[in-house]
Amino acid sequence: MMRVNKVIKTLVVALLVFAVSLAGQTSPAPTWRALNFLIGTWGATTRSGSAGAATSGTYSFQLALRSHVLARYSSNSGCKAPADFDCEHGDLLYIYPDTPRQSYKAIYFDNEGHVIHYDLSIPTPTSVVFLSSPSQAGPQFRLSYVLKGSTMYGKFQMRSPGESEFKSYLEWEGEKKN
Repeated sequence: MMRVNKVIKTLVVALLVFAVSLAGQTSPAPTWRALNFLIGTWGATTRSGSAGAATSGTYSFQLALRSHVLARYSSNSGCKAPADFDCEHGDLLYIYPDTPRQSYKAIYFDNEGHVIHYDLSIPTPTSVVFLSSPSQAGPQFRLSYVLKGSTMYGKFQMRSPGESEFKSYLEWEGEKKN
């Protein structure tokens, strides 16, 4: 009986040591190779869109949280727009791997209180499309980036319920600053 108790105690201690060692480990950072073309700080100047805004600014994609998240931060300046357009716009976009599906997802927040969940597709080595679920209430959103040469083109589009086509709300282009 004493031998059984000693074996049980030894087994419990071994399991505790194993559990503590697992808790201290971190999962390896995901690979961002498919989205590497985004990383850096970019200048941006609006080109068109139904927002009717004329603005310039910068946005940057940076690896964060020990390379487990790719974060986009943006700011603008010199905005001229209709009264219903928020010229003091700021937003955050966090991209993260959806490990079970071997894909990426993103979540977007802005200073107007919008939160958008996206699934990502990477149609070419220099393009990415962020698409919100059509099952969410309200419009469906599509955000895209395409790098052509040294110029990054961006587009934010919306599709209202019942409509078949996306309409551009804002389009921009710019060069990499660093």
